[in-house]
Amino acid sequence: MWQILTNAGLPPAPRRDGPTWAQFLHGQAQAILATDFFTVDLLDGTSAYVLAVIEHATRRTRILGVTAHPTNTWVTQQARNLLMDLGQRVESIKFLVRDQDTKFTTAFDAVFTAAGIRILRSPIQTPRANAIMERWIGGCRRELLDQTLIWNQRHLLKVLRDYEAHHNKHRPHRALNQAAPLKATPASVTDLNAFRVRRHDRIGGIIHEYTPAA
Repeated sequence: MWQILTNAGLPPAPRRDGPTWAQFLHGQAQAILATDFFTVDLLDGTSAYVLAVIEHATRRTRILGVTAHPTNTWVTQQARNLLMDLGQRVESIKFLVRDQDTKFTTAFDAVFTAAGIRILRSPIQTPRANAIMERWIGGCRRELLDQTLIWNQRHLLKVLRDYEAHHNKHRPHRALNQAAPLKATPASVTDLNAFRVRRHDRIGGIIHEYTPAA
């Protein structure tokens, strides 16, 4: 298209007023949720679809569910469950970012629009448009799913719940000044000689967590 326009002597369209996509996401972070599906191959010979959501401002993630068949009824129920889990927080949410996957049905969108949440569909083949969600999925694969064998859906949901708890309660995030989504940044330590840590292993030792010893 660029070559056709250039050959025709048509210059690029002037930039319209308004923020860029990155500026919008940064400025509206407190009001944005992002969601996406990803698949996991299981040792029983099947594949499972995982539906997850992340809050842009707090980086808190939620594993909404795992299924082999993400039907309209299933995805719609996950949307309802999310709104119930958000509780009063839903009043501050204005946007839901998702891609154009057909598994996100009209009924799924309707659950959010009924709550006053606008659906923002990212363009096709543009993962950077939903970069925060995509980054979390990539981290989940590298830190967890690529490091262990998953037997079945029940096993998958269990290890994902452990990873969700690790991400929300322990894992530091640069966007949060090294705090975890559900845990404030620890006070600075002045006497390093008196500082001792304790290691806690999750998921059979795949994930390590370190906390101050009592």
